[in-house]
Amino acid sequence: MSEGSDKISMATRLRNNFLTGLIICAPMAITVYLTWTFIRWADSWVKPYLPDRYNPEAYLKFAVPGTGLLIAILFITLVGFLGRNLIGRSIVAYSENILNRMPLVRTVYKSTKQIFETVLKEQGNSFKKVGLIEFPRAGTWALVFVSTDAKGEIAARLNQDGEEMVAVFLAPTPVPTAGFLMFVPRSKLMLLDMSPEEGVKLLISAGLVTPDYKPTASDVMAAFQDLDAENPVEPPKRAGRS
Repeated sequence: MSEGSDKISMATRLRNNFLTGLIICAPMAITVYLTWTFIRWADSWVKPYLPDRYNPEAYLKFAVPGTGLLIAILFITLVGFLGRNLIGRSIVAYSENILNRMPLVRTVYKSTKQIFETVLKEQGNSFKKVGLIEFPRAGTWALVFVSTDAKGEIAARLNQDGEEMVAVFLAPTPVPTAGFLMFVPRSKLMLLDMSPEEGVKLLISAGLVTPDYKPTASDVMAAFQDLDAENPVEPPKRAGRS
């Protein structure tokens, strides 16, 4: 009996050690693989256009990973620096004027520029909040990322009843790269305290990685109020006169 239990315990320990090692090694391996793939992708785009006299590999005779990525970062930073002064703004305006004259190119350029300005705007509120909506039916809840308030024609048509509408992004699990843009009433949106990064982790893990949550004072008071409402305390009865 003891030998069997020893064998079982040994097998259990080996399994637990393997799972622990897998939890440690798998995220590291995936991170290294994705980083290395991104660096090679950036190098493949930049290095073919780099003159040999500026290419370190022409002197070192071996590949230097990350050269193309570094040059791309420096180039983008330089363009941003030039685009903030008068001469740079004039060049950008002239280039945009040329693109706006091309029938198909101007649509792609305007849409792409608007997306990047909205996402990367420093003072923007895009996807800074996470919430819950009832989807696909009442009683079931789906995690959404709050985009912005409804604007333009959509706001004019949907806000006619006096209810403010909010644009939210409903992402699928486990790859939240595509989803649905939905407009929901603000009163039907339940905002959460978790950050968008925590919301993405929750989606990718299919609910297995749940962010820590510490109830606030208002949540504790609301819980006590609900408890008092469910169990009301009756006032003591006065004794009658004899």
